[in-house]
Amino acid sequence: MQKIILITGGSRGIGAATVRLAAGAGYAVVFSYLKAREVAEALCAEIRDAGGAACAIQADVALEADVVRLFETADREVGKLTALVNNAGVAERQRRCEEMSAARLSRVFATNVIGSFLCAREAVKRMSTRHGGQGGGIVNVSSAASRLGSPGEFVDYAASKGAIDTFTIGLAKEVAGEGIRVNAVRPGVIYTDIHASYGEPGRVDRVKDSVPMRRGGDAEEVAKAILWLLSDDASYSTGAFIDVSGGR
Repeated sequence: MQKIILITGGSRGIGAATVRLAAGAGYAVVFSYLKAREVAEALCAEIRDAGGAACAIQADVALEADVVRLFETADREVGKLTALVNNAGVAERQRRCEEMSAARLSRVFATNVIGSFLCAREAVKRMSTRHGGQGGGIVNVSSAASRLGSPGEFVDYAASKGAIDTFTIGLAKEVAGEGIRVNAVRPGVIYTDIHASYGEPGRVDRVKDSVPMRRGGDAEEVAKAILWLLSDDASYSTGAFIDVSGGR
């Protein structure tokens, strides 16, 4: 059976690293992107030139209609899903809690939490044996922030990832008897573009000395953990977490 993976937020950072590794592992890859169409198309071309299969679809996972369209397009263009990586996420500029607006909180939770729920819902409809599927795997990209709280910077982001941790545990138990394994990775400080998006591109270098391993991580190191959780080597793991955080 052809392995088909859908990766949200796949045009950059951890998502793009996971796209590349999944294609190399024999998956037909579908990934979503929000705005970077040229970057997404270039990544697809890279995968195809290497002999793999990739399809990029524009979608905002915070919007239910976009999520439904994303999965329906994947069904038509590629085939029946066997794996989902809930990677799309946002963070905003560092602020203390008392400086955070309701609009900011809504944006962060809409993408990081509601988006992951919606994508998991659509994946379960397709993969669960209860719905005639053949099973599959879901990996949620959480964050070490869910354990650390990110005081003075991103307590909203940390709280959203705490919700993802609880969601991972609950959904894993809910669908364990239906052929679906649900796990999560918790990256620490990783060299990706997300830091520039909230205004501090050099954050990893600023905080890396607080990491026991004294360095920031690479996106591929997180992607390798994701692919392992989806592999047969992790066949008895569900509701599990891998911290890719340098010991932090």
